[in-house]
Amino acid sequence: MTVSAIRQQFFDFFESKGHQIVPSAPMVVKNDPTLMFTNAGMNQFKDFFLGYQVPANRRVANSQKCLRVSGKHNDLEEVGVDTYHHTMFEMLGNWSFGDYFKEEAIGWAWELLTTVYKIPIDQLYVTVFEGDAKDGVPQDTESINIWKKHIAEERIILASKKDNFWEMGDTGPCGPCTEIHVDLRSPEERAQGDGRNWVNADHPQVIEIWNNVFMEFNRKADGSLEPLPSKHVDTGMGLERLAMALQGKQSNYDTDLFQTLIAHTVKVCGIPYKQAETTDIALRVIADHVRTIAFSIADGQLPANNGAGYVIRRILRRAVRYGYQTLGLKEPFLCDLAMVLTDLMGTPYTELINQKELIFKVIKEEELSFFRTLELGIKRIDDLIVSVKAQGAKQLDGKAVFELYDTYGFPLDLTSLIARENELEVDEVGFQQELQIQKDRSRAATSIETDDWQQVNPDVTTQFIGYDDKTASVKLIKYRKVSQKGKAFYQLVLDQTPFYAEGGGQIGDSGVLQYGSESIHIFDTKKENNLIVHLSTELPSQLDATFEARIDLAKQQQTAKNHSATHLLHHALRSILGTHVEQKGSLVSDKGLRFDFSHFSKVTDEQLLAIENMVNSAIQEAQALVENRALDIESAKQKGAMALFGEKYGDTVRVIEFGPSIELCGGIHVANTNQIGVFKLVAESAVAAGIRRIEAITGDTAMAYYKDKAAQLEQIEALLKKPADIVKAIEELQQKNTALGKEIEKFAKLQAQALKNELKNDVQAQDGLHFLFKEIQTDAASAKDILFQLRQEFAPFVGVLAHKDSDKCGLTVMIDEALAAQNNWNAAQWIREVSPLIQGGGGGQAAFATAGGKNPAGLTAALQALQNKLSGE
Repeated sequence: MTVSAIRQQFFDFFESKGHQIVPSAPMVVKNDPTLMFTNAGMNQFKDFFLGYQVPANRRVANSQKCLRVSGKHNDLEEVGVDTYHHTMFEMLGNWSFGDYFKEEAIGWAWELLTTVYKIPIDQLYVTVFEGDAKDGVPQDTESINIWKKHIAEERIILASKKDNFWEMGDTGPCGPCTEIHVDLRSPEERAQGDGRNWVNADHPQVIEIWNNVFMEFNRKADGSLEPLPSKHVDTGMGLERLAMALQGKQSNYDTDLFQTLIAHTVKVCGIPYKQAETTDIALRVIADHVRTIAFSIADGQLPANNGAGYVIRRILRRAVRYGYQTLGLKEPFLCDLAMVLTDLMGTPYTELINQKELIFKVIKEEELSFFRTLELGIKRIDDLIVSVKAQGAKQLDGKAVFELYDTYGFPLDLTSLIARENELEVDEVGFQQELQIQKDRSRAATSIETDDWQQVNPDVTTQFIGYDDKTASVKLIKYRKVSQKGKAFYQLVLDQTPFYAEGGGQIGDSGVLQYGSESIHIFDTKKENNLIVHLSTELPSQLDATFEARIDLAKQQQTAKNHSATHLLHHALRSILGTHVEQKGSLVSDKGLRFDFSHFSKVTDEQLLAIENMVNSAIQEAQALVENRALDIESAKQKGAMALFGEKYGDTVRVIEFGPSIELCGGIHVANTNQIGVFKLVAESAVAAGIRRIEAITGDTAMAYYKDKAAQLEQIEALLKKPADIVKAIEELQQKNTALGKEIEKFAKLQAQALKNELKNDVQAQDGLHFLFKEIQTDAASAKDILFQLRQEFAPFVGVLAHKDSDKCGLTVMIDEALAAQNNWNAAQWIREVSPLIQGGGGGQAAFATAGGKNPAGLTAALQALQNKLSGE
């Protein structure tokens, strides 16, 4: 049975039990500060467990794309080394939101595994929570009694809080769980020892296959537990492990999905799988990581230098490094493997098909970039080795080793290997110290301390009324204190609010809560798990008062202009560049707008002008806003509404129309496009492979831009004595400047020629060879030119110039090629060894090399050191 068939059978089974089969949420989490990535199937349902939202269907099932590489659930270093850990994995799950509980969950799990999938009962064991006195949670006797109906009592194992009390993080929904484990050892091994002895003992063939979590509690910041409003069921079964069991394999990587990916890489590198452990690990790492990378890009997360994007880039580079270091792959290979993955998994996950071209281009560009970085790293380590040997040392410094790791992607083992090849060691202790410093710094930068909620009034779901009202009478429901980066602020939850919470690319509103003479400033508004939170540095003195909530109207109005202009821009881009254009991200504020979109070449000046004109035409046409606040998602799609990249939408959506522009959007907009005033493009650039970015301004900001440009034009006219044709006057000025530049260049060449003639007198002849060692005043280009000319006049020739030009200095070495080969002289190596004397660095070839530095005082010593090299001292 293939992985695809196993997944579909799971869906069919739970659909027959009255469950709605729902799509997977994106792997990258939004509106939840406690999570960067979806690490469990329940993440997208967290609001239902906490009571913030009411589900449309109280029974659902799906296969959720999960990623565990950061935080509590961090499996990255184990991936590829063992047979069952992954970065990305599919979590099959069924949920009950206040509907059925333990009896049905346990019964259906058993029925599916033993009756439908036909796993032999004598290979299964179950674990049940033994209770925890500290938390005040008793033993789960209810689950024990239910299991006795299905399995022999000796196969029921009590387990501790560590293994059988599931928590998604330090805070949040949690509860006792019961796990089903399968013994995949051979019959001979099973005959030698009871599998229950290996349950929860990290045996690679006795593994957990399904976890049934009974969500009953919410873990508070102080560590205590409080009951959830309702009891829920949250189950999770790793598809990869299930496939291993059903396909009779000893490793997840031996299942059909991974074997197809591994087979492709084997074909590319020519190294068979299961030939050697080192290459097997590399093949498994690559097969695993390509899923994470491709799905992340498809879900809207591009590789980047910070946040979630940095994690994806790190995973991608880890895969490339294994290919480079272990499999000898020196050209991009992941991008092609991603296309194999798309064919394998594109049927259930259509986002892979829809984003296929983007996935390929982004991965290929990232690979090319990292290969260039690796080349620079090789050069850097060569320089370090030369420097260490020149000092007579035997060890690479820990800081330098960490630099290779952090800047060039060199893992410790690769640096150690290269060092050993050069008879050196590495300072592993120093490296680990630097690594820990970085981890501590990163942890401090992202650390958030959140106190427990303090209830003021009974909980209600906050009603957002900001589409119609900009002020409102509100009550404070609850608040809590948050500390981040050394600053403390409060999150306030209101019964209703006119404040728009950051989302869909639009910034959150700011404003005030007014009570009598007291004014509480709200500096931002955000959503956390669909809970609208208002951020303030202070609390009201009267918590139970009725406040007047007022948004910063001027700021919101300018933001609305930019948001509506973003919709017009999106339509213009698709009209002028083509319908391949898709939104890949946006930022809308009162200062301007930023729009990222898929397009595989630079947007030309002519196209930019046409786009700007089209948007301004739509503004001048005074297109009225057509808003539908509750349209079902399918009807919206039939209308042609464009969706925001990477967003997850509910069954009903809000649709915004301006003329032919139709988009799904929850943001604030102008009532008519003529309120935007004017639209001005200010920048177009590349964000990543296949992703372009346009930045623009509107309204008062655009008018201020034009006024500033007009003032600059007046200043230019004044400087040019108010010419009749300012463009022609500037062109003439440029022509004169070019002519003057040529005169200066000509004069510099004459100076260099004169200097060369002087230096001819300094060339010394000895034993048929010609030598020149001189410290001079000139630039690096002239020094190079002089030596090349002298080489034509004196043969064989060896020239060394130490040169200074203003605050710059350098060294240039030229050796007759035959002499270099005959005497085993290497100009590049000499340059690397002496360049520290001028606080610089350089390189080149055996016959010609240069170095630049910032310490002219060291030129004399460097020149002498090079002369000593030639004399053999």
